[in-house]
Amino acid sequence: MELNEELKTFITISFIALSSIIYCYFIPARISGVIPRLLSLLPIIIIFSILPLPISTVHLTFSIFFFLVWLGNFKLLLFAFNRGPLSSKPRLPIVTFISIALLPVKPKELNNKLTYSSPLSLPKPIVLACKTVILVTIVDVYRFKDQFHWTMIIALTFTYMYLAVELCFEFVAFLVKVIHGYDFDMEPHFNEPYMSTSLQDFWGRRWNLAASSILRASVYNPTRMILDRNLGKFRGHLVATFVTFVVSGLMHEVMYLYLMRVPPTWEVTWFFVLHGVCMTVEMAVKKAVNGRFCLHRTVSWPLTMGFMLVSGWLFYVQPIRNCMNVKIIHETSAVLKYLGVM
Repeated sequence: MELNEELKTFITISFIALSSIIYCYFIPARISGVIPRLLSLLPIIIIFSILPLPISTVHLTFSIFFFLVWLGNFKLLLFAFNRGPLSSKPRLPIVTFISIALLPVKPKELNNKLTYSSPLSLPKPIVLACKTVILVTIVDVYRFKDQFHWTMIIALTFTYMYLAVELCFEFVAFLVKVIHGYDFDMEPHFNEPYMSTSLQDFWGRRWNLAASSILRASVYNPTRMILDRNLGKFRGHLVATFVTFVVSGLMHEVMYLYLMRVPPTWEVTWFFVLHGVCMTVEMAVKKAVNGRFCLHRTVSWPLTMGFMLVSGWLFYVQPIRNCMNVKIIHETSAVLKYLGVM
């Protein structure tokens, strides 16, 4: 599909999503019972789940999937149970309701801002400019991928996808500032994940925190409420953490289905199952030593990053097998050429 046609389809999808959320504001919001409200929201959840299908480009499919199928549908499910950001009291203004439903944003007074930690203490705009240069460089050198070892391809793919998603979030944050001024902030997204010194640090405080936040509210918290009564707080915490990783793995599997349109092969689910097991072990060990022993970051950082790189092949094997990495590079290259950057 040509770029102009793709953008027209994206605009149509945006209009449908906007109309759907306006419906949610005026109809389901006035229904008090959980089951009736859930039934009134199910058509919108189904519509959101269908909306990425007409799009063929990976970047736009990912954006629609993440904002609508993942964040949007989980927010609507929480809303059905009178929980989550859409259920704030007093009732949210319609513009605020729409913004929170469709974007990973919160009103400024509700947002606990994440401290930005640049490894070189550089201003954030400079760091983002450097990351943009790195992304463009990756697109350029990917022409020679046939000469690279497969580990190099995985490293470049991982770096590209991280930078592309982070810059996408930054662009959305810029649009939010333009539309709403300074009344809204983006939810925390990335906080230099390559500085992680443990799995808890990586998943809990540095990697895609918007997804972590919605999973915590919609999966972890309800699961823990059920388990704590039977297993105790700490065991309930461990099991709820593992369950959250499994759900995240399944959601990534669905995301790959949308992006590549091929049957799932489950490697990405096993990636999150593995990390769920390892993170619960990490938490259990930390509790057992109770602060009596702690690895220095010069040891914990390479161990964490090494484990991420080694296990990462489970995350990227399916996209690379189906040439999605090549497609996203070609899409970015086409856009950069269209803008006159390359």
